[in-house]
Amino acid sequence: MPHRSSLEVFARIDHWWSIAKDDVLADPFGPMARAGLFQIGLPGADAGLDSYRAIAAAEQALAAKTGLLGLASAFAARQMAARFFLGGFANQAQRETWLPRIAAGEVCTAIAISEPGAGAHPKLLKTTAESRGAGFVLRGAKAWVTNGPVADLFLVLAVVAVEDGRKRYGLFMVPKETAGLSIKPMKALDTLLPATHCELEFDGCELPASAQIGDMPDAYSAMALPFRDVEDTVGTANVAGLLDWLLEKAASHIEHSEENALQLGRIAGLVSLVQAASRLAVAALDGEGEDVPARVIGVRLLARDIVGEIRELLGQGAPADEATVRALAAFDMLAQVAREPRKIRQIRLGNSVGSENH
Repeated sequence: MPHRSSLEVFARIDHWWSIAKDDVLADPFGPMARAGLFQIGLPGADAGLDSYRAIAAAEQALAAKTGLLGLASAFAARQMAARFFLGGFANQAQRETWLPRIAAGEVCTAIAISEPGAGAHPKLLKTTAESRGAGFVLRGAKAWVTNGPVADLFLVLAVVAVEDGRKRYGLFMVPKETAGLSIKPMKALDTLLPATHCELEFDGCELPASAQIGDMPDAYSAMALPFRDVEDTVGTANVAGLLDWLLEKAASHIEHSEENALQLGRIAGLVSLVQAASRLAVAALDGEGEDVPARVIGVRLLARDIVGEIRELLGQGAPADEATVRALAAFDMLAQVAREPRKIRQIRLGNSVGSENH
């Protein structure tokens, strides 16, 4: 039986679909606001929606209905950034100022960590927030900011000090109208539409002390690093939803035969395992059950194999339609995101196997 929060999420997704399905890409976020989707996952929302589980359920449902990984990931990116950084680390005044507006769909929040030519590696990041008077002055640049072109509030990671050769970071709220902030849209990736990205440049942006989120010694280890795991874990729901959509596409594309039914049945069984593992992994983010890193690794690897089998089925007969081709390309593209950190996690898991016996 679906969790109570999932039932509420599904009802809101159905409402959204009833007003958006004629042209999802024309206005991807307006109908979401009218359907109450931006309340999902935020503190202060209905108790059944205040969880990562709710965000994941919505992301999975969006992918399953549309086959648009970009749409589902753009939605989830908004909700995860608001829940994790503002809901988890902001003070009461910051939360009261921003969270109601985010929940109403009036404000889109985007996290800005990566930089041009540096990725998100802490040793390579150069954007600085220099203490000046009662506030800070922000200088530097960011890249690949998801939802950046439509964002109203940027959460920017910046170096605040260097001690013994080691950089310490802070996280700062930067409204889009801040003087000295330039927003430069990047070329849209067609396979991920309507998700968009941008670069940011900070030319002496003056920020008040109240712009800083949290008072921990280093925001990179306290926020940026764990957020990467949250993104990867919740993102398994996007994959799970897409597999449902692709399976339906394959079933309608191929000839009905006992052999094909046998393969479809096999794939459907494997998809159910991906969905179950994704739910367990996300539940651990909410403090329910044990956090098992192998689950996320397993979901990604099994999904890759399932998509390979679906490609074989789609290879029968006429070429796949444009939507299916785009969905497969989006899956391939997202599989490359954060590839190195995922490789490191897999190596770490491999090294742990049998370690108790040594």
